[in-house]
Amino acid sequence: MELKRCCGGFLYSSKPYLAMISLQFGYAGMNIITKVSLNHGMSHYVLVVYRHAFATAVIAPFAIFLERKAQPKITFRVFMQIFVLALLGPVIDQNFYYAGLKLTSPTFSCAMSNMLPAMTFVMAVIFRMEKINMKRVRCQAKVVGTIVTVAGAMVMTLYKGPIMEMVWTKHIHTPKSVGSGTTSTDKDWFMGSIFVIIATLAWASLFVLQAQALKTYKHHQLSLTTLICFIGTLQAIAVTFVMEHKTSVWTIGWDMNLLAAAYAGIVTSSISYYVQGLVIKSRGPVFATAFSPLMMIIVAIMGSFILAEKIFLGGVLGAILIVAGLYSVLWGKYKENLEKKQEEEIPEAIKGAQGNGNGLSIIDDIQTNDIEMQKAEAKKLSSVAISMPIPEPPMKANQDPKA
Repeated sequence: MELKRCCGGFLYSSKPYLAMISLQFGYAGMNIITKVSLNHGMSHYVLVVYRHAFATAVIAPFAIFLERKAQPKITFRVFMQIFVLALLGPVIDQNFYYAGLKLTSPTFSCAMSNMLPAMTFVMAVIFRMEKINMKRVRCQAKVVGTIVTVAGAMVMTLYKGPIMEMVWTKHIHTPKSVGSGTTSTDKDWFMGSIFVIIATLAWASLFVLQAQALKTYKHHQLSLTTLICFIGTLQAIAVTFVMEHKTSVWTIGWDMNLLAAAYAGIVTSSISYYVQGLVIKSRGPVFATAFSPLMMIIVAIMGSFILAEKIFLGGVLGAILIVAGLYSVLWGKYKENLEKKQEEEIPEAIKGAQGNGNGLSIIDDIQTNDIEMQKAEAKKLSSVAISMPIPEPPMKANQDPKA
């Protein structure tokens, strides 16, 4: 029985970790498939529309059947939260990320997106969700990690360096048709870096605001995800009409473009938004960004095989700095969570006793014990005083002969 309990407790505690690791594999596949689709000429504006249309169609039925009871009232404040979430995620984040991905490479874009925890920390500080006390080591770790992460992003953006040849790609000759369009000039590389940074900033803002929206949709995460995807689809359609004036860009067939839209919509929008919301609810916004380096490694391996992707020295050095800063921030967050748990243990125990009606009895027991201890101390003092011999006063000894 104890072994079963231990195994059950381990599985329960490891659910957030398994969820985030699974999401990284899903994100990695999305980056490779999307890069191939963009290289074949698909508009990233249209891709965003189809992606979130698929996401809405997939997750809406689950929200309707599983969460139709006690739906939160959509006030103007709640609607604006959802509207801004849709603007940050489906529109700003995805469009800028796809634009940066088209101008750079999947591995580079994934490495730059590792700035997410540091940006999330900065946004949380701005919105007073995080407090900084530089006397604490954990706060110093967060600040230093953020600075190192920004330095890594600057290295990746401003320094390209020579090509790094991977061991497993020395004898692989990928056809040019697969990797066509992957080379870019230094100007395109710089612009792509800026686009990915903007997308990551929007993503960090999404994490912070989603933590606030989940307070309203505490038991309706599927409904929140559906609303974000649906409103994001409408916003993306409006943006596409403004940016794309040819009706031919909307044409899609049974090809890689359809696969990219369907895969991104089902896996990395509907499922990821929902799972991401659950993890944020249980572990906070910073924890949910802890596993992005895994996606970078997966994409680097897959990209070198499938796209014959070239990895540059500047990207490797910058990625190392970004990952080092990432885990410095996460270490500080881990220490903060430990301190919070220790602070909550004693108050929760007292609250539990009061909730069971034993609060007064505990106080009475403490007072009774104090009284008993005082009585015991008084008895000890009296017994010591009786057992000790009392010396006669000198005056009395002198008066005895006279008597």
